[in-house]
Amino acid sequence: MNTKEIIELGDKYLMHNVGRIPLAPVRGEGALIWDADGKEYLDFVSGIAVNSLGHCHPEVVGAIYRQAKKLIHCSNLYYIEPQVLLAKLLAENTGMDKAFFCNSGAEANEAAIKLARKHAKLKYGPGKVEIITAWQSFHGRTLATITATGQLKYQQGFEPLPGGFRYVPFNDLSAMEQAVSPATCAVMLEPVQGEGGVNVASRYYLEGVKMLCRENGALLIFDEVQTGIGRTGRFLACQHYEMTPDIITLAKALGGGFPIGAMLAASDIASTFQPGDHASTFGGNPLACAAALAAVEEILVGGVVQNAAAEGAYMYDKLVGLAGKYDYVKEVRGLGLLLGIELAIEGKGIVNGCQEQGLLINCVNNNVLRFIPPLTVTRQDVDRTIGILEEVMDRFK
Repeated sequence: MNTKEIIELGDKYLMHNVGRIPLAPVRGEGALIWDADGKEYLDFVSGIAVNSLGHCHPEVVGAIYRQAKKLIHCSNLYYIEPQVLLAKLLAENTGMDKAFFCNSGAEANEAAIKLARKHAKLKYGPGKVEIITAWQSFHGRTLATITATGQLKYQQGFEPLPGGFRYVPFNDLSAMEQAVSPATCAVMLEPVQGEGGVNVASRYYLEGVKMLCRENGALLIFDEVQTGIGRTGRFLACQHYEMTPDIITLAKALGGGFPIGAMLAASDIASTFQPGDHASTFGGNPLACAAALAAVEEILVGGVVQNAAAEGAYMYDKLVGLAGKYDYVKEVRGLGLLLGIELAIEGKGIVNGCQEQGLLINCVNNNVLRFIPPLTVTRQDVDRTIGILEEVMDRFK
């Protein structure tokens, strides 16, 4: 099928729940993808921070192939070798003790919400149920996680929403101090808000939030679904702040392109969950865990995290230099290879112009260009991106 045929079939049979871009990728390798008509693109969206090793990394492909010949799925009523090995690897590299596996970031955050609520009720009583999140946060698409998400546009039309959530401005410690109360069971934050506009938390803020949690018997949850597994130039974004929360959620890059999510917790908190409290039929299946094991091992030992730090710093400097040419650029910000340019104009035209020139980027909040390339990206890839971006941005002077 060609691109036109795929789009026509999709428009006829797919629900219109996504504003789809007229592009039909059919093949990928590294930082490149090709559409159904054979056109090549440099992919700086990476499946929205999923393909951190690039498309079809040979270690991940090989692991999936080998595991698929042995055992694709079995029940979590049994012990699954790739699952326990992945749990061990994540525990050793995150400061956490126990893992729960699921299929997505939303499911990981849903599990964190349930764990925090039950832990607080057992330890402090039935009234300690409130979870504080930040405005402009994004935590998922289930009813509970869109309620945790501090963006009203994701909640509209799905009311009534679950109760027990409260929002405060991001990076505003004074607002957090006023919000935390005896009813607070947890604070859930992204160290860098990705969907919210690539907003980076300050050390002062996160350290203050952690202290508030300790003083008020609340758990600190870091949603590292987008920032984790090397994206920011450390294995976890919270490691930039030398902080270990009570609960960490992961997904996106965890499976190297294969769907998997994880919720990690310290032992004393994880022990709150007892048989029957929470589960996932497909979560932690052998195939997903084999893919994740290969992806995480490659990210840990293949120099990928170091590359993300180095190329992220290089690209940040290039973007800052580029931004100085345009009056409509307000700010460049980010961490590692999660970078953004805030504009005083809408970003859709620049995104479309880049696509025409063979570069895929995306725009969040209508005016923040977001760059989330594979962590294996090369200096040449970055230079090519900056060249295309400059050519397109010149049109909007």
